[in-house]
Amino acid sequence: MTYGDAAGTGERADMRWDGWGDPARAKTLPASLRLLLTSVVGRVPRRVVAPTWDEVEVITPPLDAEDVAALAAVVGAGNVRTDRDARLLRAGGKSTPDLLRRRAKRQEAPGAVVLPGSEDEVAEVLRTATERGLAVVPFGGGTAVTGGLAPHAGAHRGVLSLDLRRLTGLVSLDEVSGEATLRAGTTGPEAEAALGARGFELGHFPQSFRFATVGGFAAMRSSGQNSAGHGRFETMVTGLRVVTPTGTLHLGRAPGSSAGPDLVRLFLGSEGTFGVITEVRVRVHRLPEETFADAWTFPDFAAGADALRQVAQAGTGPTVIRLSDEAETSVSLAQVGAIGKALTKGCSVVVLHEGPAGLAAARREATSRVLAGAGGTPAAPRLAASWEHGRFDAPYLRDALLEHGIFVETLETATTWSGLHGLRTAVTEALRTGLGRSGHKILCHVSHVYPTGAALYFTVVGDLGTDPARAAETWARTKAAVNDAITAAGGTISHHHGVGTDHAGWMEHEVGAVGLRVLRAVKAELDPARIMNPGTLVP
Repeated sequence: MTYGDAAGTGERADMRWDGWGDPARAKTLPASLRLLLTSVVGRVPRRVVAPTWDEVEVITPPLDAEDVAALAAVVGAGNVRTDRDARLLRAGGKSTPDLLRRRAKRQEAPGAVVLPGSEDEVAEVLRTATERGLAVVPFGGGTAVTGGLAPHAGAHRGVLSLDLRRLTGLVSLDEVSGEATLRAGTTGPEAEAALGARGFELGHFPQSFRFATVGGFAAMRSSGQNSAGHGRFETMVTGLRVVTPTGTLHLGRAPGSSAGPDLVRLFLGSEGTFGVITEVRVRVHRLPEETFADAWTFPDFAAGADALRQVAQAGTGPTVIRLSDEAETSVSLAQVGAIGKALTKGCSVVVLHEGPAGLAAARREATSRVLAGAGGTPAAPRLAASWEHGRFDAPYLRDALLEHGIFVETLETATTWSGLHGLRTAVTEALRTGLGRSGHKILCHVSHVYPTGAALYFTVVGDLGTDPARAAETWARTKAAVNDAITAAGGTISHHHGVGTDHAGWMEHEVGAVGLRVLRAVKAELDPARIMNPGTLVP
């Protein structure tokens, strides 16, 4: 297997099958994390021997010859893959439960991988799948963490993975209007490279940026780390092309319209359950001329959260602003060699300002005044530089810990400013109850801010034992209790990770019984045979 540009051919290669990303970037446990493990679980466990690629058996049979021939007639024989390797690589996403399942020697996988090269081919593949009773799981970068890429056939006799990597590239750029159209399979780096060559950027940088696709950003209602300045991805989208089993939609006629409900929004967050997004039209902007990265400290989480609220409500315009609690701050400081008693008692804030010359500096000054007025103290710039340098690498550390039998998982939610601390307490208590009162560490940060509220992002590190199946069961029970706590506390079941299969059981709590009936009615109209991503989003 190869990664990145496969042997210089321009063909996109796959992520690591049993972990995150490119194995060339894989990390060993740094001394700082070894020290953390000693304080949390009392030891640094030995590495757990996991099955190798060659030891894993794919137990799901490939699609039969007639199915393959019908699909090959649409996309070409070379673009229908039924070999074990191609199917195993698309056997799920990249959550920790997904990776725990990768540690079993017997794996379920889609019956085939189909790679369409055009929107017309996508439409024909959906028609063929409907006729032949096959489920379809759209596949972009493979970074999903809520179970939405599981190869569930539902009531159908087989399932195919619809890989969109051939639908890539910049279709058009309207420099006057500041709009670009990108094919759905375009990755974050590909989009930035194509736009950057013309002096523009999208500026959407989720942690999955290096591998996730533009279509995935739209289908999951992604929130990038620069959302304070550029907005969530859904706010960037001005138009879509979507292929459904009953027809194709071209949505988004103008920057604003009162011609009925906005159908573009219907497909943002649809997670491949209504159809396949093939093109995305997005708002873009000129590359920034200035960038400033700063770090601040606050005496406690409450003071830091209130400072972020003031910044968001004042509209001073940071591109990034995030607050780490005491536990996460201590881990971050340890990794940059700045750990100390005075610093670990407080919380840290990272702030990034960027934009045209002069304007970015003015925004920085305005934000700094608010933070200082709220009790903040400027901190060493290396804390911000360290975050910016490693902003996409945390999953590699997760893999390193998992290889030592240490469970690491994340979850996120959001609520109003007035409900923020109650929600944080409710989630923390549910985690402690589910995982036990010792042997784990819970980290939390405010990842995204709005004038009316904010998102909380939790990271859980703990020793759940060396049995992957038992660890997965413990986490499933704990996560269910957390989901109940979130809904009871008035939070959203997901701020940016999506619903997938993991949160589908809580959708009625999220949108209500009538809202769920609306989603099911849309599903029935666009996908009457229910071939699209069974089990995801709409229970």
